[in-house]
Amino acid sequence: MFDKKKDNNFIEEKSMNDVFRPAKGEAKVVIGNGVSITGEIKKADEVQIDGEADVTMKTDNVVIGLTGKCKGNIETHNADIWGAFDGDLKASGTLTIQAEGNATGTIEYQSMQIKLGGKVSGDIKISEKIQPIKKETQQSENNSSPSLQESIKK
Repeated sequence: MFDKKKDNNFIEEKSMNDVFRPAKGEAKVVIGNGVSITGEIKKADEVQIDGEADVTMKTDNVVIGLTGKCKGNIETHNADIWGAFDGDLKASGTLTIQAEGNATGTIEYQSMQIKLGGKVSGDIKISEKIQPIKKETQQSENNSSPSLQESIKK
C-alpha cells in the first residue's frame, strides 16, 4: 500500500544535497554574555553579540544584545542594537535602536528606527547610495517636458 523505499530514497537524496549546500544563515557567530573578544569576523551571515567585542566585521545582520557592548567597525545590511555600540557603523538596510540601546560614533544608514528610550549620537548621516524615486522622476520630467510638448505641437 505504501512504498517506503521511495520515501527513504527521497530522504537520503535530500540529506546528501544538504551536505553540499549549507542553508543561508548557517554561518552564525554568537559571542555570549561574559565572553570578551578582539579581532576580525569574516564571512559570517549573522553575528550576535551578548558579551564584549572590539571587532571589525562585514556581515548581513548584526544584533547587539541587551548585555552586549561592542566597539569597532561594522559594515552590515541590518543592525539591531539592544545594548551599547561605539565606533563606525554602516547599515545599508535598516538600523534599529531598541529602547535600551545606545549607539555612538560615525553612523551611516539607509533607514533607521529608534524605539522610545533608545539613544544615538555622533556623526550620523543617511546613506546616499539609493536616491529617492520621486526626485529622479521630477528631474527627468523637467528635462524631457519641453521636447515632449514640442513634438506634440508638431
